[in-house]
Amino acid sequence: MFKRKYLVALLALLFTLFMLAACGGGADDTSKDDGDADTTEDSGDSEAAGEPQKGGTLTGAMHTAPTGQFNPLFYEEAYEANILDFTHEALFAQNNDLEFEPSIAKEWEVNDDHTELVVKMEEGIKWHDGEDLTAHDVVFTYQSIADPDYVNAGGIRTYYADQLVSYEAYNSGETDEFEGVVAEDDYTVVFKFAEPNVTPEYLASFNIIPKHIFEDIPVKDMPEAEESLQAGKVIGSGPFKFTEMVEREQYVLEKFEDYWQGEPNLDKIVWKVVDQSVMVSLLETGEVNFIAEPSSIAPADYETLAGYEHLEIMEIPDFGYQLLGFKQNHRTAEDVEAGEINPDNWVPNENIPKEVRQAIAYAVDRQALIGTGPGEGLLHGHGSIINSPIALQFWAYDEDAAIPYEHDPDKAAEILDEAGYKMGDDGFRTDPDGNEWVVNLNYPLGNELRERAAPIIQEFLENVGIKVDLRQPKEMSVYIEDLTDDNSDWDMYMLGWSLGSGDPDPLGLWGTKDAYNYGRWNNEESEKLLREAIQAPEAFEQDYRAEKYSEWTHLFSDDLPALILFAQNKIWVYDKNLHGLDTRPYKFNNNAHLWWLEQE
Repeated sequence: MFKRKYLVALLALLFTLFMLAACGGGADDTSKDDGDADTTEDSGDSEAAGEPQKGGTLTGAMHTAPTGQFNPLFYEEAYEANILDFTHEALFAQNNDLEFEPSIAKEWEVNDDHTELVVKMEEGIKWHDGEDLTAHDVVFTYQSIADPDYVNAGGIRTYYADQLVSYEAYNSGETDEFEGVVAEDDYTVVFKFAEPNVTPEYLASFNIIPKHIFEDIPVKDMPEAEESLQAGKVIGSGPFKFTEMVEREQYVLEKFEDYWQGEPNLDKIVWKVVDQSVMVSLLETGEVNFIAEPSSIAPADYETLAGYEHLEIMEIPDFGYQLLGFKQNHRTAEDVEAGEINPDNWVPNENIPKEVRQAIAYAVDRQALIGTGPGEGLLHGHGSIINSPIALQFWAYDEDAAIPYEHDPDKAAEILDEAGYKMGDDGFRTDPDGNEWVVNLNYPLGNELRERAAPIIQEFLENVGIKVDLRQPKEMSVYIEDLTDDNSDWDMYMLGWSLGSGDPDPLGLWGTKDAYNYGRWNNEESEKLLREAIQAPEAFEQDYRAEKYSEWTHLFSDDLPALILFAQNKIWVYDKNLHGLDTRPYKFNNNAHLWWLEQE
């Protein structure tokens, strides 16, 4: 198996940073409530409980319902991932050291000029309907992402395919042949990159969908197909099958007896959608056995749950953050209708220029939102301020490169005064032309912290004279649709991102044409730096990439497409009768076929 010195060093450093955070104590303490700083349940725990037992139903809870899209190509939210984590798999996974390891892949090799990745796959893997999973399924998956209709159909993961050979020609319809991913035989697949690639394993780690299920369904129709939406019709290769659902209430996963890594121990995993305010009581009574991704538990509930002897608490720094985003540009109605992301057509939002965005950053007291301990702020101290949209644990995070935007309402007022936003007798400012000035703030339902933070942010801004129209919150599915379609009068929006752990590269979220670039940030220098940071051969040197990301971090914090509010610590809770967990620094739902319940 080919291992590049660069990748090993990169990931070793990343793990070192994680462990430093784990041992640091305070808001970054990742220890369990028993003081054990190990974030993975080890085999000794299982041995103490006895041999793994078969059977039982495990119940998890999340506070927001999945929107209903269970196709890996088209889902958008972490709530769908709570289903897909158990039903679908990729060629590669990551271990506790965040090194890439084989999953469906058995072994792999990268050629000398880093333009080809050859993957030998495990044989005998079955789809949930009994068909064989082969290299042709891998080819079909990536071909679908590269399809001309993919983005128009709602696809947002072009990043996994757009660096492959012939992507542009295939995506534009100039050719019917996609050469970027090819099957040499039934169990050998080759990824061909247009340029030497720094992260081939990462890009080859997309969840695979079954060709035999979708090959007769045009890509443009896939999102609405019953095979993408209906329990019992969604087919994967993971340890559990998605068999039943009561929409917005309950989602049932049943074990896949022919799973290639062994029959799962549990019979079922059931997800219940419950209000965050009742999660504690459900954990107390045992109606819910675990709460992990993406909800976590409310920081205010930490002390209460720590007192329950039957529960285990695990706290780790999040690979993600909450943000206050700024709609710098809007797409035209014509582009929205056509599903196009064309920066040349974007309409600038004159209501929140750079000076205003920076003033807002100084006006918001982020530390007050986090708090410093129990009973303080929204997080009760279980979080950190970050000033870059790169996870704290990554080697590319550079605190010194960013503008810190410490809470300074006088500075905010000074910036607004100099930009011509004059304070009126009513305590609110007019725009530079002397007209009434109102900035709107939009946020979704479902996350209690966001719901509570929105009016607090409104108060911070009105304290410096910015009149805020705090919009009525919307259900997440409606909110995301409006955010994606660029409702033309939106100024600010609230959202949270769970980042991938494979690489710190911000492309996919902050590239100009990225679908997730909801603020429609259009900065040529940003695009240049992000592309240089992954351009071989220079990018095979970690120091080079770190320098580029430091430059980009400063640019981001200056132009400010979003204010990163905080990184909330993940607080995972599970019943001590649950064993066999293989939690990772970035994910709870791993190797679920090994999970088992100690039963009376």
